[in-house]
Amino acid sequence: MSETRTTTAARLSADPGRFARLRADEYGYLDEHGHTYLDYTGAGLPARSQLAAHKARITGACYGNPHSDNPTSAAATELVERARARVLEHLNADPAEYAAIFTANATGACRLVGEAFPFRRGSRLVLPLDNHNSVNGLREFARSGHARVVQVPFSTPDLRVGDDAMAAALDGGRTRRPEDRGRAGLLAYPAQSNFTGVRHPLEWIELAHDRGYAVLLDAAAYLPTQSLDLSVVKPDFVTASWYKVFGYPTGVGCLVARRDSLDMLRRPWFSGGTIHVVSAEGGWHRMAEDESAFEDGTLNFLAIPDVATGLDHIASVGLDAISSHVSDLTGRLLTGLRSLRHSGGRPLVRVYGPEDTERRGGTIALNVLDPQGRVVDERAVGRDSTACGISLRTGCFCNPGAGEEAFAISRRLLRGRTVGRMSGTLDDYLTRLGLPSGGAVRVSLGIASSPEDLAVFLLFVEDTYRDRPAADAAVRLRPRLRC
Repeated sequence: MSETRTTTAARLSADPGRFARLRADEYGYLDEHGHTYLDYTGAGLPARSQLAAHKARITGACYGNPHSDNPTSAAATELVERARARVLEHLNADPAEYAAIFTANATGACRLVGEAFPFRRGSRLVLPLDNHNSVNGLREFARSGHARVVQVPFSTPDLRVGDDAMAAALDGGRTRRPEDRGRAGLLAYPAQSNFTGVRHPLEWIELAHDRGYAVLLDAAAYLPTQSLDLSVVKPDFVTASWYKVFGYPTGVGCLVARRDSLDMLRRPWFSGGTIHVVSAEGGWHRMAEDESAFEDGTLNFLAIPDVATGLDHIASVGLDAISSHVSDLTGRLLTGLRSLRHSGGRPLVRVYGPEDTERRGGTIALNVLDPQGRVVDERAVGRDSTACGISLRTGCFCNPGAGEEAFAISRRLLRGRTVGRMSGTLDDYLTRLGLPSGGAVRVSLGIASSPEDLAVFLLFVEDTYRDRPAADAAVRLRPRLRC
């Protein structure tokens, strides 16, 4: 971090009223409608100025399908390319080295890489157990290519993956030189866990490159509160969903990729917008030689310009200031959760992951416990919090590896044929696994969070569950439909 940015962050953080004013001005709809929003890892919130800018742009001009020379098309193309450049600027990425490819979301970005990566016999896909299902799903592409899938286990009780475990997993394949990047396979991991908030080391990128791996960095949960400087760390592929960073637009994500790494991808099909030249009767085609080779069909040209607006809003507040704000609130919330006790002295809450703010983000996974230490059904917490106007998330958060480790599910049981071949409801699976609940409760903080939000949540937990048996809360619950 530069000295100027450090000074700016310190100045902004030193003004305790700044984020209160920001909330009132830009996110006032929260308090006006009685919302306590604690689901920033699920989705960020849009500032009023972002929505006003969108309205002004849409109503103030006419835009058409890009990639033509007519006036409305040219106007749309200019704004799309401006947004593309703004993404690279935000990540401090050299346009000569990196390309920004627009997708529907981070999941779509992962799929672009997975379906086109040269997995083959003898190569490997290395996956820490702490991964979102959008990354876990890459294993199906790897298996189709006869590559080996290697999982990296957790190393510590606070659900971190150790450097030694990662090095051992990467070293298990064929020895490759750094210049053979991609020949050994692909390492795919999250910069920040969407389950526990753990921030995994960016140093793994160079570690993998030195062993001949390409690297996909899932930055979806990381970017809302942290800067990623692609002039310093150089993953081959970065995936992002912009609604998680600034709330609007939804349906727009990015694959930011090294241009030389795109050269190793071989797309399994072509579509409108991706082609330089094609023949129907001749049966041949040549892909476009720029980003458009990976942008299928017509881009969301009315929404993509809002990405630049959102990034400008984040810059105006200061990402370092946002990071400090969220870290401070996360520390307060962790302290408050530890203080919650039943009258007999037992804890009211079990937190999964780090219990301090060192190398972690503003995402906290937990379960509420009854006076006997039994887990309160997460559906009850979801139902009761909804009745109090609190938005949080329950379940396994599309991160089964972290959930399995948090709930101490036996690896032998998970790998047994009985569970893997079962059919039935999600509750049938939970019964077979011997779990007391279907997941955890996740609260996550962001740019518009306030100390009052923390107080509301802590008071809700204490008032609703202190000295209350778990069975009393688990009544009239809806069936679980999915994890």
